[in-house]
Amino acid sequence: MRYFHRTSLPIDDVLAEADRYFGQRMQSSGQDRSRTFTGAIGEVTLSVKAEGGHYTLITLTTDDVGESEIDKLAKRFLGIVHRKVHKEHVVRGAY
Repeated sequence: MRYFHRTSLPIDDVLAEADRYFGQRMQSSGQDRSRTFTGAIGEVTLSVKAEGGHYTLITLTTDDVGESEIDKLAKRFLGIVHRKVHKEHVVRGAY
């Protein structure tokens, strides 16, 4: 599956949050603006790029189908990133 999110959070902040969030559970490898996190439940690839001046486009790709554990983890991460910008946002759902 592939997920997208556009945020005003700077690229470095998104990458730092990804390292904290996924790094606790999975092995990390990556380059400047991308990371691959691998674990027992699957693999998620994160890439970030500047978009439209002051926005950051986050792309998350998983190696499994839509409601797998790795997909739930990826969707939860996007909710956490959204909450960093919009403090009133409540992360809900089974993920």
